Amino acid sequence: MRLIHTSDWHLGRRLKGIDRTPEIEYQLDELFLVAKILEVDAVLVAGDIFDGPSPPADAEKVAYRFFCRLREANIPAVIIAGNHDSAFRIEGISQLLSHIGVSALGRPKKANKGGVIQIETQNGKLCVAAMPFASERRLLKAEDLWEKDELEQRQHYKQTVAYLFNNLASGFREDSVNVVMAHLTIEGAKRAYSEVDYYTRDTYSLAGQTLPPDAQYIALGHIHKPQQIPNAAPTYYSGSLIQVDFGEAGEDKGFNLVTIEPGSPAQVEFKPLPCPKPLKVIKCNESNLEETLEANQEHPGFLKVIIELNGPQIGLADQVRKICPQALMIEAKYLKIKQEQPTEAPAPNQFDAVLEFQRYWNEREDTLKPAVLQAFEELHQEITGVQDLSWQ
Repeated sequence: MRLIHTSDWHLGRRLKGIDRTPEIEYQLDELFLVAKILEVDAVLVAGDIFDGPSPPADAEKVAYRFFCRLREANIPAVIIAGNHDSAFRIEGISQLLSHIGVSALGRPKKANKGGVIQIETQNGKLCVAAMPFASERRLLKAEDLWEKDELEQRQHYKQTVAYLFNNLASGFREDSVNVVMAHLTIEGAKRAYSEVDYYTRDTYSLAGQTLPPDAQYIALGHIHKPQQIPNAAPTYYSGSLIQVDFGEAGEDKGFNLVTIEPGSPAQVEFKPLPCPKPLKVIKCNESNLEETLEANQEHPGFLKVIIELNGPQIGLADQVRKICPQALMIEAKYLKIKQEQPTEAPAPNQFDAVLEFQRYWNEREDTLKPAVLQAFEELHQEITGVQDLSWQ
């Protein structure tokens, strides 16, 4: 049996005002051709089909056209909701999607309530234990929020997710290919940092032991870097379908081709799909600015240009875009202003807004002007009434 594992399409995504849907549509067209040529038995989509809970009509059109084409080729699909998707929206149209060969699950369910999806494919039975993105607040009861502290709530959430996986694994069959598909973060996964930070750490970072060890393949979504996760069962992220933002510039994108039969671990091969509009980050300074831009003038995708300067320059963005109109982001990095690094991290339960603001800029490899930091501190003080003069 051959399966395609894909995830994190993010249809409807915009980058600096540019709609990325046409790029994703191109990738899905390529994915369909591969599925047809390789005569795959099913396509697994591990969440974040859309970039938001209310996707634009063009984004929905692209997704449903892809599924309709799979139906015409007699290739079933299984999809789950990610943290960007609307679980209720996917649940609401699940019956309609079933008529075009798509089994859809928006919310986590037990095995006997629809959490295990069984499909008869061209080459045998397929059993998918499906775990859509599980929101912490939806798994906690009201009394848990009142009676448990933050640590207890985290432990309860992780225990509940582990229980659900064990329950789903009980639906596996000996005469089927048994796989798990989930949208979550496993500890140790290498992030692209284009994922939503809140949903990839702390409570939402799960141990690999949470996943059923008796699965023949575990198809994961949520992390945008394609990678294998060390685990008892073959466990993989397929990654995003395009380079979602400049943190993913230069990375290969594609899907996992999974070859599998009942009772044996899966054989997995990552198949790249060249991005139609690849992202690229270029760095230069005042002396080699034009030379560097001219060298990238024919880049077919979008550019982020980081320029080291001794001071502000009027009309810099116009100068850059005159040579490279595909430059979406232009950042100036001032060399003369030395940024003080924070010496101590705040206590675990203490949030220092000004310090976090400084860290945000440092992580972007940008230079934070004292005047900007002062303005932020004054605004924070005005809102909270707490005085913090760390900028001085």
